[in-house]
Amino acid sequence: MQSKALSLPVPARRPGAAAFHWMTILLLGLAFAIAQTLAAQARGTPDSFADLAAKVSPSVVDITTTTTVAASADDNTPMVPKGSPFEDFFKDFMDQNGKPRPRRSQALGSGFVISEDGYIVTNNHVIEGADDIRVEFKDGDHYDAKLVGTDPKTDIALLKIDAGKPLPFVSFANSDNSRVGDWVLAVGNPLGQGFSVSAGIISARDRALTGTYDDYFQTDAAINRGNSGGPLFNMDGQVIGVNTAILSPNGGSIGIGFSMASNVVSKVVDQLRKYGETRRGWLGVRIQNVTPDMAEAMGLPKAAGALITDVPDGPAKDGGLKAGDVIQTFNGKPISDTRELVKVVADAAEGQKVPVVVFRDGKTLTLDVTLGRRETSEDDGGDKTPKPATKPEPKEQKLLGMTLSPLTAEMRDKLGLTPEAKGIVIIGLEDSSEAYSKGLREGDLITEAGQAPVGSIQDLQDRISEAKDAGRKSLLILIRRNGDPRFVALSVK
Repeated sequence: MQSKALSLPVPARRPGAAAFHWMTILLLGLAFAIAQTLAAQARGTPDSFADLAAKVSPSVVDITTTTTVAASADDNTPMVPKGSPFEDFFKDFMDQNGKPRPRRSQALGSGFVISEDGYIVTNNHVIEGADDIRVEFKDGDHYDAKLVGTDPKTDIALLKIDAGKPLPFVSFANSDNSRVGDWVLAVGNPLGQGFSVSAGIISARDRALTGTYDDYFQTDAAINRGNSGGPLFNMDGQVIGVNTAILSPNGGSIGIGFSMASNVVSKVVDQLRKYGETRRGWLGVRIQNVTPDMAEAMGLPKAAGALITDVPDGPAKDGGLKAGDVIQTFNGKPISDTRELVKVVADAAEGQKVPVVVFRDGKTLTLDVTLGRRETSEDDGGDKTPKPATKPEPKEQKLLGMTLSPLTAEMRDKLGLTPEAKGIVIIGLEDSSEAYSKGLREGDLITEAGQAPVGSIQDLQDRISEAKDAGRKSLLILIRRNGDPRFVALSVK
């Protein structure tokens, strides 16, 4: 039996149908190629960075600073025999009294021009303490620069040169629009090599290092010593960050670099340019983050906001804010944590009246606060409000794993408390207790519980009972240690 080939019916075609068929395929292929090209462009994946580098490099400068370093009294002066051929050589390093002469030290960094009239941005640590600052452009032009102002808190400095001609410059981008994974280009003076370009991506956003106002991009674009103060560009040639620091065990790039976000930098630069100094808003509170158990103890729907632990004399006190309030929005902006509050307060202007929404006693309340100026304010720590004294209780008692005592005159002296101080003292703790695990220690002074003052052990017992009756699992208590306040939520179940 022979097998038969399978035959399929072939549809009839009109004359020219084959040509139409292949034309359709070609058009579809062309449309697909165009779509792929547009998709690649949308992703910002470049074939080369050459055009971008050529566009932005003329606005980037190398910075050389010279500093006079005083000779140390501990410097070891080399001793040579009189008449030695080295005697004249060592005299060059000594003054007329035979002491080591002050020496000149040089440092290198980077910067970039932000206006045609010669304003230049760099890092504060690049020019800090410098006697002379010199900038050099890629075309070889070089100028002496004057320091306009600095902001050590963000490590930003503003310089000015007089070039006698319009200069190429770059502008700041809105750094909030930059995303993790976006391509970036770093240009600077790594290790003194000058006008070096490196590419990478944004590895992470919103990094904090050690500063109060930190908002860094993390990037894997190669950044080394000498890159400090240089720009980090997006693919449109706009500055999204100022290269400031690296994380490295050996001092060289391992792909973890940090650039201060342009939205922070541009605000600082505007103030330095206008005033020669920064002028940040000041609220005048001590704050801490809200933990889930604190939120439960206060009846908050979620653990968010900034919990006020202390309100000394200042704008917040004048505006009616109190310890125990949770700031939920500031000037219309939601507050997720203490870091967010610090940033938005700093962005506000001195003397500005802002609405502050707080959570207090189970409900929200809006208060208007007129801000002060951070740079001229006194330390906003410590409770300066006198509190009435109470009669000490006669005995000790154990509650929530803590051994508590009334505040006696002897304890006031021992703890360095004023006669006006009020509260109960922790004089013992069980090592296995929740209080101990959350950092409470002997000598801590409990001043509030359930956001109400505590002047006696009975007060604390009453707050515990109230929390249980309300069905709460935790009780929020306020302790002071060496004058510093802190809230802690302890389980009452």
